[in-house]
Amino acid sequence: MAARLKIPGGIVAELAAEFAGTMILILFGVGVVAQVAGAGIGDHDSIAWAWGLGVVLGVYVAGRISGAHLNPAVTLALAVFKGFEWRKVLPYSIAQFLGAFVAALIVRWNYTEVLHAADPGLTIKTQGVFSTLPGNGTLPVGEWGAFRDQIIGTAILLFLILAVTDVMGTPPQANLAPFIVGLIVVAIGMAWGTNAGYAINPARDFGPRLASFLTGYGGAFRDQTGYLYFWIPIVAPLIGGVLGAGLYQGLVGRYLPKLGQPEPGQLPEEPTRENVEARNG
Repeated sequence: MAARLKIPGGIVAELAAEFAGTMILILFGVGVVAQVAGAGIGDHDSIAWAWGLGVVLGVYVAGRISGAHLNPAVTLALAVFKGFEWRKVLPYSIAQFLGAFVAALIVRWNYTEVLHAADPGLTIKTQGVFSTLPGNGTLPVGEWGAFRDQIIGTAILLFLILAVTDVMGTPPQANLAPFIVGLIVVAIGMAWGTNAGYAINPARDFGPRLASFLTGYGGAFRDQTGYLYFWIPIVAPLIGGVLGAGLYQGLVGRYLPKLGQPEPGQLPEEPTRENVEARNG
């Protein structure tokens, strides 16, 4: 999401950055849900804001080195539409998953007493601290409704990420892009959090889900009906991310002025050496 310079360390540095950035994201995101569900401190709005702030901080951590995807759906969409190297898609996704997994283990460890007091059996009551559920575990939303929801939510996410990071559009200045991307996640949480808990990120859901399963949540891979739900927050965001990025490219990106080309109503640039060289590549 951020412009990058030549980074020493190559792919190792990029994967370390993706791991660290995703870990920061999950420390705040899963941490706030543990606080709300386990201790009753906070509410839906504090969850939405903490997830958004987690994104902001994670992007600031990793952006200069890896671009701070922090999400396999972002990585895949950038490979499909923005020239991101396909050979890096799987390694980036694994690093993101591992960052989410480690962060969730830390949250699980730190909130052990609170979670066991609120839910001694480690049941569906607090399973949503770590992973998403259709209808957040209580509302009348089925698995396919959740699948639809995750496609739509992730499509919105990628459409807007491409919009605010497109240098030919109107990107935020003064290194504010991470803050704006965080606000996008806050807005999605506030408007699209009912049907499936707005995972919109396969690593965000599967990493903590596995961590919870390994630490006592025996039903972590299933939803409240017993359905083997874990695949939905993996597959649907990947589809939605590509769909949203494609919609942005088709509806907006391809119509933006090229480098050195004036926007409608603007005077042409003076033929300086710099913009001639930029125009000629």
